[in-house]
Amino acid sequence: MGHLFSIKTLRLSNNRFVGELPSQLKNCTKLTLFDLGENNLSCSIPEWLGASLPNLGILILRGNQFYRSIPPQLCHLTRIQILDLSMNNISGTIPKCLNNLIALTQKGNSSPTIQHSYMTQQGEIFYGGVYEEEASLTWKGLRSKYKSTLGLVKSIDLSSNKLTGEIPSEITDLVGLVSLNLSRNQLTGQIPPRIGMLKELDSLDLSRNQINGRIPNSLSRIDRIGYLDLSKNNLSGKIPIGTQLQSFGPSSYGGNPLLCGLPLLRTCTEEEKGPKQTVLVNQDDKDGLISQGFYISMGLGFAVGFWGVFGTFLFNRSCRYTYFNFWTCFTDWLYVNAEIIRQRMPNTR
Repeated sequence: MGHLFSIKTLRLSNNRFVGELPSQLKNCTKLTLFDLGENNLSCSIPEWLGASLPNLGILILRGNQFYRSIPPQLCHLTRIQILDLSMNNISGTIPKCLNNLIALTQKGNSSPTIQHSYMTQQGEIFYGGVYEEEASLTWKGLRSKYKSTLGLVKSIDLSSNKLTGEIPSEITDLVGLVSLNLSRNQLTGQIPPRIGMLKELDSLDLSRNQINGRIPNSLSRIDRIGYLDLSKNNLSGKIPIGTQLQSFGPSSYGGNPLLCGLPLLRTCTEEEKGPKQTVLVNQDDKDGLISQGFYISMGLGFAVGFWGVFGTFLFNRSCRYTYFNFWTCFTDWLYVNAEIIRQRMPNTR
């Protein structure tokens, strides 16, 4: 199989393969889709997957027994759109270099499908055609097949492993992500404050970890999110106010005893409410937000300006006389010039 130098798609899912991945596969440098899902492979994820297969756009290792940490070489897959390492025994932390996955840092795609052209020969006759890729993915908790819209899917699924540590802030640079699933791990720390940068997200699942702290206000700025699960963590404080966040049911936030606010029934104390949330006023602004400090500064500016002028007239007699004398002289000058102009106008009667 390592001699199939021109192969672009390799699907070996749903078999009973065991052992390790043969290193000869690194010779298949034109691979764009590599699916080994639902087997019994047991080894660490080979470094050559990232070092020797630069054209990979879809890598599915779901449902095996891969162990040890995610090799940083996977960050060399600059064309990757779908990375599915879910349901394995992978440990360690999430690599901070994920922001090197250039295809995921770009929004949208030029084509909804992923196509390959091919040529076959029968006797002396050559036939050509176009082949459309398809892949089976877990989306919003359901397994589905994608073909006609596969090119639009940009997803990372690291769920159901043994990952530890914090969610790296670098993951918020992947602004093209449509789905992010880090559920059922042992992740700690807080949700990255810049999570709101992932405005293309349609599905976010961080459930069943040990994530603590408050839910970032920026999460309420993801307008397209249609599936959210933050349940069974150690989150605390008030759920940020936002049209999307309050549209989800209590189950999206359940299992966080210190969380409060709608849609949960538990009301927040003054301490739990924390600092005032910024107010969303205009999505056409640079960041869509005007903070409370803006209004305070505007009010102070008006007060200082008003009293700077009015107070001068009120407490300084000479300034007050000079000001009103100026306006008296000015109005007299206007009246005199208006009369002169009227007298010079020809009699039209």
